[in-house]
Amino acid sequence: MATLKSYEEFKKTWGGSNPPSDLSEALKAMWFAANDNWEASHDIAQEMYNETGSWIHAYLHRVEGDKFNAGYWYRKAGRSYPQSSLEREHQEITEYLLGR
Repeated sequence: MATLKSYEEFKKTWGGSNPPSDLSEALKAMWFAANDNWEASHDIAQEMYNETGSWIHAYLHRVEGDKFNAGYWYRKAGRSYPQSSLEREHQEITEYLLGR
């Protein structure tokens, strides 16, 4: 598991073609999302069969602009459709994952 302690540390890993190998699958999904690789992030999220995977999946469909599909995944994650910016939600999800 990654030894990153903060979102700022996570941001310093952005760039390049691959995330750090010690990241969890969920953090890798968020890394790919931050690096504009929606497909790679989505591939990971759809293989995560839990509420965290559903939250990431919802966020990705929100990024895509598919509010209907995003709403479905937010419900599966037990979360309300967010009013915050995409950037803020990315940070919120990542900080949640770093705190686990």
